Amino acid sequence: MTNLQRELTGACWRKSSHSGSGDQCVEVATLASDLRAVRDSKDPAGPALVLTQAAWRTLLTSLREA
Repeated sequence: MTNLQRELTGACWRKSSHSGSGDQCVEVATLASDLRAVRDSKDPAGPALVLTQAAWRTLLTSLREA
C-alpha cells in the first residue's frame, strides 16, 4: 500500500456544502502536502480524484463561474 493509499483510507471526509440533494453528493478530504481528494459519497470505497493545491483552486474558481 502506498502512502497516498494509506492517507486516503484514513482521511477525514466531509460532504461538500455545495452538494445537491439525493444522490448528487461529493465528499472532500484534505491530505498531506496541501493535496485535496474528492470522491462520490455513494461509493466511498471507489476512486478518489486527488488534486494539487493549484488544481483545487482552479476547480473551485471554475465551479464558481459556472
